[in-house]
Amino acid sequence: MITIEQLKALNKPENIAVTEHARIRLYERHLNIDDIVNGINSGEIIKQYSDDRPLPSCLILGFSVKSKYIHIVASCDTDFIYLITAYFPNPTMWENDLRTRKRC
Repeated sequence: MITIEQLKALNKPENIAVTEHARIRLYERHLNIDDIVNGINSGEIIKQYSDDRPLPSCLILGFSVKSKYIHIVASCDTDFIYLITAYFPNPTMWENDLRTRKRC
């Protein structure tokens, strides 16, 4: 299980590995690495994906540098945070707390 403390200890731009998928999504969603760093620093883990491979991952709810709510999906090892994706949560898909996905 990943802890927010583990992520915060690694949380520097040079310690964040961005997948190609994440790089494309960040560009499309007008997000940058500063948003990711701020999101982790201000964030809390709201879901664990312990079965993900090659490393378990988690969903973080935090704030972008412009104080907008942001969801970050990431994994980590002892040296790096691996950014999988990040996005602004869509209120039609999430409850008001932005921690609970709405049921269809």
